[in-house]
Amino acid sequence: MSVSSSDRSACAARPLLGRRVALIHPAWHSCGTYRVVLGQIAAYRALGAEVFPIAISSDPGFVPGRKWIWKAFNRATPELDDGARFYGGAPLFAVFSPRFLGKALWPYIHGDQAAVRLGMAERTILSPGLDGAIFDLVHCNHFFLMPVARRLSRGTAPILLDTHDLQARQFALINETMPWLSPRATYESMLARELEAMRGADLLLHLNAEEAETFRALLPEKAHALLYPAIPEAPTGPGGPDIVLVASNNAANVESVIWFLRDVAPKTQGVAVKIVGNVDAAIRSKAPEQYAAYKDWFLGRVDDPRAVYANARIALLPTISGTGLSIKSVEALSSGLPLIATTQAMRGMDEEALRLPGVVIADSASEFADALSRAAATAPLDESARRVSPARRYYESRFSLAAYKASLGVLTGALISAGAENRT
Repeated sequence: MSVSSSDRSACAARPLLGRRVALIHPAWHSCGTYRVVLGQIAAYRALGAEVFPIAISSDPGFVPGRKWIWKAFNRATPELDDGARFYGGAPLFAVFSPRFLGKALWPYIHGDQAAVRLGMAERTILSPGLDGAIFDLVHCNHFFLMPVARRLSRGTAPILLDTHDLQARQFALINETMPWLSPRATYESMLARELEAMRGADLLLHLNAEEAETFRALLPEKAHALLYPAIPEAPTGPGGPDIVLVASNNAANVESVIWFLRDVAPKTQGVAVKIVGNVDAAIRSKAPEQYAAYKDWFLGRVDDPRAVYANARIALLPTISGTGLSIKSVEALSSGLPLIATTQAMRGMDEEALRLPGVVIADSASEFADALSRAAATAPLDESARRVSPARRYYESRFSLAAYKASLGVLTGALISAGAENRT
């Protein structure tokens, strides 16, 4: 039986046709990880795979079947309604077991967030049917969900682990402000747990250049790949008068917005900025003076932060802290808008990002204020100009769904084929 050229072309375009992929991710929303997961789902479906998105909660009691307890998550993640949803979480009784208390909770009250997250994942109950399902590939997001990945792999399906960033570093930063018992968990001890969990994966994916280099040095025996994530694009028009700053409520964003309001904004008289995202409550609490002075700038949480770029003419990225790739920086690039950014905002990208025409890098408050004042006096770009801007082209070549899909198809195709050979 011959195969037509059109059939061959279809198979080439959808190399994972008929494959079943378990996609494990934290039950998070309104954050960078969630937007990365959406890109993964879209890419796998475009490659022809049947995708099983599995949201795993780190809070006790969030087990499948308790529909009311998942309502808030479901409302905040309407994009996942396009297909079946699957859930996982540890029951309350499991976290009161002597083993959990000794192996996870006791280290946690000393600040070991790696131990408690792994402990919760080990006790996860999954949606009915998942434990008996057969998958061709397990794609896991974050090391602490590897216990779930190993269960679903059953020692046969290859595991691809998206590391996102070095979590022990994040945990250590969080612990600086937490009243943990002594002796506190060290960065080194949490890193050891993280690396041990990662060793169970067949391929480690890294979404930024800095983390890829770090993990290659820490785990030289493992297979690694740098794969920038597929970040949903922001609108490139129609354009409008807005100067926008997008920020969700996390420690790095809060610190950065406070810096902008305290040190930059007073130097830009007559310039108004729209600050979009749920960072407003944290600013009100941590910097009440700045919040009171600029409260009219805060729009609060919106359903789709990317939509604010549609009627904008300038996007601001006054980032002064944070680790890993900045998803909101990628979204801003995709909008094709003129950007004013710090070097820190472009972390995890290659050097070209710092030299893009239309992107002004300003690391001091006075430089940032001067750049903003100059940009505010210029005419806005129209949609056609934004669509072909260097920033937009940079996004398309590295972070678009098409770029991600092409690379993911090559990597996963080889991984699945190698897994099949090992099973025979």
